[in-house]
Amino acid sequence: MTSIDLSKFDNRNFRRGRSYWIEVLWRVVSAILFQSSWFPFYAPKRFLLRCFGGSVGRGVLIKPRVTITFPWKLRLGDFSWVGEEVWLDSLDEIRIGAHACIAQRAYLCTGTHDSRIPTFDLLTKAIEIGDGAWVGAGSSIAPGVHVGPEAFIQLGSVVVNDVPSRAIVRGNPAQKTGERKIESR
Repeated sequence: MTSIDLSKFDNRNFRRGRSYWIEVLWRVVSAILFQSSWFPFYAPKRFLLRCFGGSVGRGVLIKPRVTITFPWKLRLGDFSWVGEEVWLDSLDEIRIGAHACIAQRAYLCTGTHDSRIPTFDLLTKAIEIGDGAWVGAGSSIAPGVHVGPEAFIQLGSVVVNDVPSRAIVRGNPAQKTGERKIESR
C-alpha cells in the first residue's frame, strides 16, 4: 500500500484568477489563435492577451504554437520574444522583462505539488525573467526562479535555482559556466 492518497486531493484553495467562463473562452481563443501555426500575427495576439488581462508591452513577438495557461497572470515587457512551442504554465504570475527572449520549446512552470503530504497539494510560485535575459530553446524554469537581467540560459537547461545577472548557465541542474559580456555597437 502507498501512503499517497490522490483521491483526497483538494484544489479548492487554488485561485485561478478569473471566472470559469472566462477561462473556457480563453481556452477556445488560445486553441484557435495561439496554439495554431495558422495565425502568425503579432499585433492581434498582443491585443487578445490584453483583453484577457495580460500586461503586454510594445513590440512583443509571440510566435505560433504557444501555450499560455492563464494570460491574466502574465507580464511581458517591451520588445520581448516568445518562441514557437513555448509553454508559459502561469498558475502563478510569470514576469518576462523588456528585450528578453524565451526561445522555442522552453517551459516556464509556476506549479508543483507538495510531496511531503499524502494528498500532494498544489503549490505555486511566480517566475521572473529579467530584462535582456535569454532562456535557451528546450530549457525548463522551475517555480519560484528569478533569472537576473541579461542572464543567458543555454540550450536544454533545467533551472531550479535563481540565476544572477549576466550569468551563463547550462545543464541539469543548471550550473554557472561564465559571465555574459555584451559588446556595445
